[in-house]
Amino acid sequence: MASLARKVAGICIFFCAILMLGVGAADRAGKYALQLSIDGAIGPATQDYIERAMLSVEGSRVELIIIRMDTPGGLDTAMRGIIKQITASSVPVVTYVAPTGSRAASAGTYILYASHIAAMAPGTNLGAATPVQIGGISPPGTKGKDDKQKPEDSSEQDKEPAGAKQQKVINDAVAYIRGLAELRGRNQDWAEKAVREAASLQASAALKLKVIDLVAVSVADLLKQLHDREVSVQGKNRTLQTTGLAIIEYEPDWRSRILGVITNPNIAYILMLIGIYGLIFEFSNPGAIVPGTVGAICLLLALYAFQLLPINYAGVGLILLGLALMVGEAFQPSFGILGIGGTISFVIGSVILMDTEAPGFGIDISVIITFTIASALMFFLIVGMAVKARRRPVVSGMDELLGGKATVLHDFEHSGKVRIHSETWQAQSDTPLQKGQQVRVAAVNGLILKVVPMQQDSGIFSTKEE
Repeated sequence: MASLARKVAGICIFFCAILMLGVGAADRAGKYALQLSIDGAIGPATQDYIERAMLSVEGSRVELIIIRMDTPGGLDTAMRGIIKQITASSVPVVTYVAPTGSRAASAGTYILYASHIAAMAPGTNLGAATPVQIGGISPPGTKGKDDKQKPEDSSEQDKEPAGAKQQKVINDAVAYIRGLAELRGRNQDWAEKAVREAASLQASAALKLKVIDLVAVSVADLLKQLHDREVSVQGKNRTLQTTGLAIIEYEPDWRSRILGVITNPNIAYILMLIGIYGLIFEFSNPGAIVPGTVGAICLLLALYAFQLLPINYAGVGLILLGLALMVGEAFQPSFGILGIGGTISFVIGSVILMDTEAPGFGIDISVIITFTIASALMFFLIVGMAVKARRRPVVSGMDELLGGKATVLHDFEHSGKVRIHSETWQAQSDTPLQKGQQVRVAAVNGLILKVVPMQQDSGIFSTKEE
C-alpha cells in the first residue's frame, strides 16, 4: 500500500514538473528580442526611427532590444537624442557592431558606450570620436599645430577665441563620453583618448581594454553569451534570459522613410534648386501657376531639411548669388561675364553647402556637376534666345502697321473700314475705294489709318498720333 502511494506521488510530481516546464517555456515563448538597424550616417531620420521603436516596446513582452550598427558617425543632436532614449529605456539595449567590416565611428562610439551591453563582431572597429564643429573647428593636434607655426606678428586676439571655442567643444565631448563610460563601467581613459586623439580600436583589442563587453560572431552567438548575464537597468539589476529568444526585426515606418529621403543632403539640395527655378519661372510668367506651386512646395521642404542638416550658410549665399548672376545674364546680356561668374559662384557654394567634415552629410559631386551644367546650359540658352529676339524685325505695334497691306471692307469715298492683321481699323482715303480692294497704310493718325491704293503707293510713310 505504501509502495503504491509512493508510485502515485512520484507520478504526480513528474506531471507537475512537466506542467511547470511547459508553463515556463510558454512564458519564454511569449517574449522576444526587438532588432533595430543603424546603417549609414546618424541623422534626424535615424533618431526618429530609434525613438519610435523604443517607445513602442514600453509595457510589451520585449526582453531585449538589439541595435545592429554600421555607421561613419553623424550629427551631435541626433546622437544625443538616441542616447537619451537608451539611458531612459526600461528594456536592456544591446548595441552590436555587425556584420564583419562594419564600424561604430564618431557618434557610433558614443551610442556604443551608452548601451547596457556593447558588443562587436570580429573584424569591426570603433573610435575616431573627435567632434567636428560646423565652421571649421578641428581637434587639437591638427589646426592647432598649424596655428603655432604662424608668424609671431599674427594677432593673438584672432587665435585665442578659436582655440577657446575648440577646447570647449573637445572638453564637453570628453566629459560626455566619460560620463557614459562611468555609467556602464567601461574604460574611461580610452574613451577620452578616442575623443582627444581620434583613436580607434578593433573588436578584440576593445574587448581586452574593457571598452566593450563581448565579441560575437552572429546574433545567435550574441544571445547565447548574453544568457544569465546581469545588467543594470534604471538602477535595478536584471538577469537576462535570452536562450531561445525569438528575434523580431523592426523596420522604419513610412514617416521615418520620408524623413530620411527629405533630409538626405543630395535630395535637399535638389529640392532647393527646383524651388528656386520654379519661383523664377513663375515671376517671369505670372499666372503660370504650376511652376510657382511646385517651386514653393519644394523650397519649403528644402528649408525644413536644412533646419536638420549641418548647412553652411556661406554656401547658401554663394548659390543664391550664382543664380542671381545667371538670371542677370538672361535679362541683361553681358557677353557671358555674369553667366560665367554665376556658374563659378554656384559651383563653390554647392561644394561647401553641407559641412563635408560631418560624416555622411556631404553632397555627392556628381549631383553638383549635373545641376551646374544643366543650370549653365539653361541660362545660356535663354541668353541666345534673347539675342535672337533683339535681331528680329518688328512684328507688332504702330511701326509694323506702316507699309502694311489692308483690305477694304466696303465701298467708301473719304472714310470707312479696312482689315489688317485680322483687325478692323477706321481708315481715310483721298480717293474712292471699293470693297475687297487692296490698299497700303501710308500713315497712322491716332486710331485712324491713312491708306492709299496699292497702285498709288508712293513708298513714303509716316506716323502721327494725337
